[in-house]
Amino acid sequence: MPTIVKQRNNSQARHSDSPREAEGRGCALSATRNIGIIAHIDAGKTTTTERILYYSGKVHKIGEVHDGTATMDWMIQEQERGITITSAATTCFWNDHQINIIDTPGHVDFTVEVERSLRVLDGAVGVFCAVGAVQPQSETVWRQAKKYRVPRIAFVNKMDRMGANFDNVIGQMRDKLAAPVIPVQLPWGAAEDFQGVIDLVKMRATTFGEDSLGSEVEYVDIPAELAVQAEEARAALIEFVADRDDELMELYMENSDVSEEGLVEAIRRATIANELVPVFCGSSLKNKGVQPLLDAVVAYLPSPLDVPAVTGIAPKSEEEIAREASDFEPLSGLVFKMVTDKFVGKLAFVRIYSGQLKKGQNIFNPRTRKRERVGRLLRLHANHREDVDVLFAGEIGGVAGQKLFTTGDTVCAENDAILLENIEFPEPVISMAIEPKTTADKDHLVEALQDLSDEDPTFHISINEETGQTIIQGMGELHLEIIKDRILREYKVKANAGKPMVAYRESVLKTGAGSFVFDREIGGTHHFASLHLHVAPRAQGAGNTVAFDVSTNIVPAEFRPAIEAGIQDALMTGVLGNFAIIDTEVKVVGGEHSIDSSEMAFRSAAVMALRDGVANASPALLEPIMLLEIDSPEEHLGDVLGDLNSRRGRVREIKALEDIQVVQADVPLAEVFGYATSLRSLTKGRASYTMEPQAFEPVPASMQDSILNR
Repeated sequence: MPTIVKQRNNSQARHSDSPREAEGRGCALSATRNIGIIAHIDAGKTTTTERILYYSGKVHKIGEVHDGTATMDWMIQEQERGITITSAATTCFWNDHQINIIDTPGHVDFTVEVERSLRVLDGAVGVFCAVGAVQPQSETVWRQAKKYRVPRIAFVNKMDRMGANFDNVIGQMRDKLAAPVIPVQLPWGAAEDFQGVIDLVKMRATTFGEDSLGSEVEYVDIPAELAVQAEEARAALIEFVADRDDELMELYMENSDVSEEGLVEAIRRATIANELVPVFCGSSLKNKGVQPLLDAVVAYLPSPLDVPAVTGIAPKSEEEIAREASDFEPLSGLVFKMVTDKFVGKLAFVRIYSGQLKKGQNIFNPRTRKRERVGRLLRLHANHREDVDVLFAGEIGGVAGQKLFTTGDTVCAENDAILLENIEFPEPVISMAIEPKTTADKDHLVEALQDLSDEDPTFHISINEETGQTIIQGMGELHLEIIKDRILREYKVKANAGKPMVAYRESVLKTGAGSFVFDREIGGTHHFASLHLHVAPRAQGAGNTVAFDVSTNIVPAEFRPAIEAGIQDALMTGVLGNFAIIDTEVKVVGGEHSIDSSEMAFRSAAVMALRDGVANASPALLEPIMLLEIDSPEEHLGDVLGDLNSRRGRVREIKALEDIQVVQADVPLAEVFGYATSLRSLTKGRASYTMEPQAFEPVPASMQDSILNR
């Protein structure tokens, strides 16, 4: 007989099973999960999160992305476009466990939201489209998760879609992501025949009641036609896990049919060790497969106790120190996001790694070396806030009203300070001039831009020294479009914006030497400095380095910080067209000083010597190259390829996917402004594309002069 369970969990049970826990803590640390939902755009992250909130009892009505009613897509720009723009945090409870969730964007322009979320999370759920499989942004977010060694489980969504192919997704994850994936579920049917899932651990089939919006979960015997396949898949699962877990291998050697409990524990250990990625499947939109996914989050993803202790350095001694996840360790936390809220002012999103953050206490910022008093502490649910008196170890929450904090800052106690590793963010690739429509709007525009810059580390503001224009820089056209829209709607500032422009870079192609002698009298005081340096190209993406290959007798130590500052100034301004210099090695190899030498003299000499060195090292103008992935009907493929060729595109790969041709190509960013409109026109609105930055490459010599003379 089938077992029917009404599996919509309204329980917000609290328990404590740790040896020592602070009074007032809700869920035990061992029963806490900090997870992110990551994926390519339109794979179904937000739809999956909405179902998680519904079945866990956090919300009582399912919101839909296509209706603009999704809880986590609360910004009006998200609701209008049907995409996630900003990562949203929330908390729900499932099977006596507290799950803190961050729903992240999938669009490449907002990849910073994924980066900073993964920095503070203990685990992640990667959502993949059963039709599209591994798409470009899937690779990007997977790479980001790998960088921070975040344990993951995978959810193959949209199994109800025409063309859904579970095995193809598994194959692509192994080939493209080099991921150690293994199915823990099999789909029961596909496309319009998708009925439910086959659980390979419990060896039973699961269906979800359509009339109850999936709340009624029915457990039945595995259908006869899938029984052999399920047995083979379970055997493969056990062997795969046993190869990665010694304890299971011992059990397996004794008895090849290991127990359910032993298999679950082994999968958990291997997942937390990043040796294995369990794969689940379902259809979030059709309310199928989400409750088993929640069970998997609880069963296989780590608690704060299961991940290594967070490490940082002591600001004074610069010794490395570690903080265990405990309420009784000294306070340590990381500000991973800043937002400006019209009701609470500046709001810092904080992950508490150790200790307790209490309302009214003083907290220390090692970057600014200043302390601030905590006014309000908040538990977050999208754009709703709940006041709390304390945030415990392992929790994610908000601190309101902090003026001195910015993204990447550490929160700690002044008498036991720690500086945690900062978050690295990509450089913007597109820029645009902006100015207020009226004089009255000028100050308001400056304030709005500063707030938005504080929120988003990939949004930069600068002033063009020649024209006096305010230049804003971002990760793509959509990024700057959203910024403009927010300035108008949220800040009520009227502004004129120019056309988007490519954020070019400069670099050197050869090794070159540069020198400069600064010998001047300024304000009645003589200043002298002489400097010699070498510049050389570095590997693409390697960044800049500055080193001193000269004794302190020739270039004294007290002048070296000024020299380095001068070199950094020159690297920011370039020599060809005031574009930043990247991927260049600078080595100071000689110089001369006297009793008239000063920091100002050496700083000025460093600027001019670097410019001389770069000019002698074959300077090149670089442009950002984008990876374009286009999904086009076959009858329009020729037009799409011809258009790419006219845009200086290089086709990497063309592959057939059902009735769609998927084209991957490298195209200069300068050639893809307004591409969405052109592609719609070429294909009668039937093609779509995604784009992400790949690298910087030299601009063709025939085009360099026209760019520099604009």
